[in-house]
Amino acid sequence: MKIPPLAFTVTDWATVPQTRHPGETGEALWRTQTNGDLRVRQVEYSPGYLADHWCDRGHVLYVLEGELVSELKDGRKFTLTPGMSYQVSDFGDAPHRSFTSTGVKLFIVD
Repeated sequence: MKIPPLAFTVTDWATVPQTRHPGETGEALWRTQTNGDLRVRQVEYSPGYLADHWCDRGHVLYVLEGELVSELKDGRKFTLTPGMSYQVSDFGDAPHRSFTSTGVKLFIVD
């Protein structure tokens, strides 16, 4: 990931409008800031959320609240709790998808 030209920017995430994204089950609420190809998001998954697709995009993902299970298409699973993160490049490993039984709040840069 390369950060495009960007002035020093402060974001009050509470003022960024939410967009809803249905999962296979549950839903995701995104607050998104974009600059060129850079996307910075605060994301909340509802309890029982399961992503509706396998993802090959690179991310830096940090868990703020709750618990997230990141499942890789090859069968590996990783449970992340507050203070944990994962990093992966575009097509950097097996495709991945997210699940949470409890709900989770994330900060994601991609």
